[in-house]
Amino acid sequence: MRRVKGAHGRARGARLARRVPAQKSAPALGEIAPTPTDLAPVVGANLRRLRVKRSLSLEKLSRISGVSRAMLGQIELGQSAPTINVLWKISTSLGVPFSGLIGQRQVGGVLVLRSENAKMLTSHDGSFTSRALFPFDEPRRVEFYELRLKGRAEERADAHAPGTGENLVVAKGAIEIEVEGQRQLLAQGDAIIFEADTPHVYRNPEDAEAIIYLVMTYADTIG
Repeated sequence: MRRVKGAHGRARGARLARRVPAQKSAPALGEIAPTPTDLAPVVGANLRRLRVKRSLSLEKLSRISGVSRAMLGQIELGQSAPTINVLWKISTSLGVPFSGLIGQRQVGGVLVLRSENAKMLTSHDGSFTSRALFPFDEPRRVEFYELRLKGRAEERADAHAPGTGENLVVAKGAIEIEVEGQRQLLAQGDAIIFEADTPHVYRNPEDAEAIIYLVMTYADTIG
């Protein structure tokens, strides 16, 4: 699962809007999530910065990531907040961690992440949410997330970068984790560690919402 730089994203987006032709096709269904609008300009600024740094056109990034050019253009302009799965596709194609798209630099020795100001990432149907519990401006190999999965829902995650590991604990409810066809049922208080560089699935077998705390560890330092 997991910030984005972008106080000046709107200005960049305005200049971009004058250079990029009008989109000919609408974003595909399932690409836009009902996430908070304040995250959109952050993601947009980071996406444009990373894409330009790699000398990628919107068309080429679309081919690599499988995300439509129209959707990429809207994200860069801060007009749309993508789903978690779309962010994973984009970050993987750019060769950056998930947090590289949603990170926003903070200043100061002490940082309090207020829950009411959290930038939540949400699946298309709203059944799965992810909240980063760490700042994104320091070099790191570890990230910490709060995940929530509604009753009887499931979330399918694409493979992460090679060497990525997940260590999670169930804080409330129950969760079934599937990795390479093997399923593990976890009750409240249970924990699991697995290699996350392969597709995996989170399932909630109960009616009530489940809450999970996830630590992601990367093979290389990021940020």
